Amino acid sequence: MFGTPPKRFINRQSCLSGLLLLSVALAVPGHAETSGQEADIPAGEQAMAELAALGESSGAESARALPSLPRLFQRSLEYDADLSRQRFEVEATREEVPLARSQLLPQVTASGGYLWQDSTNIQTELDPDVPPEQQNVRPGEINEHHWQVQVQQPLFSLERWRGMDRARAQVSVSELQLAVAESDLALQVAEAYVNAYLASRRLGLLEAQKESLELQVRQAQRAYDLGVGDRINLLEARSRLDQAISDAVMAENELGNALTLLERLTGELPDFSGFQLGDVVSASVQQDWGDIEDWLKRTANNPRVRLAREQQRVNQADSSMRRGGYFPEVNLNLSYSDRESDDELRSSEDYRASVELSVPLYRGGFTSASVRQADLNARAAEEGVAHELNLAGQEVRQRIRSLNGSVRQLQALGESVASSELFLQAAERGEQLGLRDLVDVLDARASLYDQRIRYVDTIGRYVLDQLALKAAVGELRSDDMQQAMQLLASITDTAD
Repeated sequence: MFGTPPKRFINRQSCLSGLLLLSVALAVPGHAETSGQEADIPAGEQAMAELAALGESSGAESARALPSLPRLFQRSLEYDADLSRQRFEVEATREEVPLARSQLLPQVTASGGYLWQDSTNIQTELDPDVPPEQQNVRPGEINEHHWQVQVQQPLFSLERWRGMDRARAQVSVSELQLAVAESDLALQVAEAYVNAYLASRRLGLLEAQKESLELQVRQAQRAYDLGVGDRINLLEARSRLDQAISDAVMAENELGNALTLLERLTGELPDFSGFQLGDVVSASVQQDWGDIEDWLKRTANNPRVRLAREQQRVNQADSSMRRGGYFPEVNLNLSYSDRESDDELRSSEDYRASVELSVPLYRGGFTSASVRQADLNARAAEEGVAHELNLAGQEVRQRIRSLNGSVRQLQALGESVASSELFLQAAERGEQLGLRDLVDVLDARASLYDQRIRYVDTIGRYVLDQLALKAAVGELRSDDMQQAMQLLASITDTAD
């Protein structure tokens, strides 16, 4: 997947020889301008010891493996509270299917009761003008028990049947919302991880650069105090030192922010300290990212595009269900009732079976307004799909453009780092031969730090663009995170 490292167009041996010859040429009286130039101030023993310490400090830290990005992502899937909330919402939405199905199944109800009644009327009192044996008097005070079982089975209800399709689509929407949240969480964890790594490496380089610049300021101050130095050079050295201190404070804050975000997402605080940058230009990055049209075709798998399509299906199903309100409904009703009473004329046992046809004739315009509302929602969802496709396409174009730019920038920075390393070697060799002073060595070292910082920042941007591109086409996997971590590990001295 990844290409070969960028070729270096500068031969180190020939460049070193050329720089050494140039240094010698500048030191020869016939070529050096002596009028108006400040003399080189030889470095003291303490300065030379500090310079040697700068070179030895790079290997002082113990090597170990980088924190695992895939493991942190898996941890975030279990720890993140917002993701857990959405999982419960998915489970709750899944209940929409049995709720819709219940409207198609028999509805069974049972009821019962007790009645005490004391009535006085013509049926409960004797007529004095009629012989008692010829009267049928009903009791005025009665006790009565009754119970009933009813069953209603829908035989035809288009609205209820279409409600099942809407419920299934709602479940799909909820599941895709969870997939979108997981994709966003993966990018958040990856971005925080890369930012923490970059800030920690930038902080380490800036701390080393600050030590080098502090030594350079002392040398410039010494030359100025002896009257052979230039105040402008001293002020420039101090300015660069102040800038390095400011950049180190900013990198420290960025590291703290990234680690805080990782702790919130994963519940862990990974340790990025103790790592040392290795050969940064040895990083192997993919050179060719293919035709952009091929990537655009794959945006149909973007989680947000899929979510928009499913939301469109929900609105279409809802519109279809509401149109079912125009159609009649047919129900089968079965019932059994039993009544026991002191009044024999009230006691009964009944069995009933009926088929009911219900035709909606007029509901005050409710059904028509409901259908119009659903149709407008469906049209809005259709535009939402187009919007998400446009956003995904824009994301792909931006990431491809940024990746191609980063590849070219890494090639140029790789050559710049190589040239800065050779220049530093030449400056150190010239200082040993007495042809250059310590300030030149420190200046070359500070320049090398600047180039390495820019290279590492570009690598970080490349990694984030690569992961974002995979997410834009719905293909972000744990393997991609593993490859991103391996790319960062390739420019870091870690344990095997």
